[in-house]
Amino acid sequence: MDPHSIDGLFARAVGAIDRGDLTEVELVLQTHPELVSLRLESPGPWLRDSVGGALDGFFGRPYLLWFVAEDPVRQNHLSPNVVEIARRIIETARVHARASFQAQLDDTLRLVAWSGVAARCGVQLPLIDVLVEAGALPAANANNALVNHHLAAAERLIEHGGRLTLAAALCLDRWDDVPRLFGEANSRQRQFALVLAALNGRAAAVGWMLAAGVPPNEASADLYSHGRPLHHAVCSGSLDTVRALVEGGADKTIADTAWNGTPLGWAEHYVSSVEPERRGPYEAIARYLESS
Repeated sequence: MDPHSIDGLFARAVGAIDRGDLTEVELVLQTHPELVSLRLESPGPWLRDSVGGALDGFFGRPYLLWFVAEDPVRQNHLSPNVVEIARRIIETARVHARASFQAQLDDTLRLVAWSGVAARCGVQLPLIDVLVEAGALPAANANNALVNHHLAAAERLIEHGGRLTLAAALCLDRWDDVPRLFGEANSRQRQFALVLAALNGRAAAVGWMLAAGVPPNEASADLYSHGRPLHHAVCSGSLDTVRALVEGGADKTIADTAWNGTPLGWAEHYVSSVEPERRGPYEAIARYLESS
């Protein structure tokens, strides 16, 4: 099929997904069932102008199914019937995209786990359900959900058989599992767990990890490695978590490797950039970092 024709069909189908037009989605799938097996190799401005660099990274060469996640953000909304739309695409892909079917499910589940739009629109958990029921593997996706603070999604993925990692146990307050998982984790996994707990503002978890000897000033190679745990605690907006790190030995003067900003600089950035109603926690963090 001509690349321009593929791009046009994708644009038509994705537009229907965005509108929640199940009838149009079904019509496209009936007349062009092969669309579910194709990857969009040459997206037009309708997509590239809205998601930019994501097409050169995690959203490169997307399948149609990926668009039910709204990650990366294009329209900043998902229709209430997107779960039924996803189900229709999955049913078609099961027959017409057998070679890529499992990979499509798994990739889409990861995108849904990340998706703030899916969470805000109340469709994240049912999308997780329909994907796992179709055969998507939860695996370590609880961690993916927690990277964007989606605690309920992480819980649902674990309920579906996803792996309970040390990081997930800390963020979800599964304290009975923490000592065992800590003992099983290597140093890299422990550092990741500390950073994820800091990013989610889990002060008790951060305190536990520091008391167990996890370094307070090392970056995680696997999660936003440009910042240290204290930077990520600032991001969380949790003064208690920031305090736990400082009292546990975190260096307030270390700069990140992306913008050369200290934790105080990050707090001041949030104060100046977030909506007025969200500034309070960052103002409190900035005052604490200046005075402690």
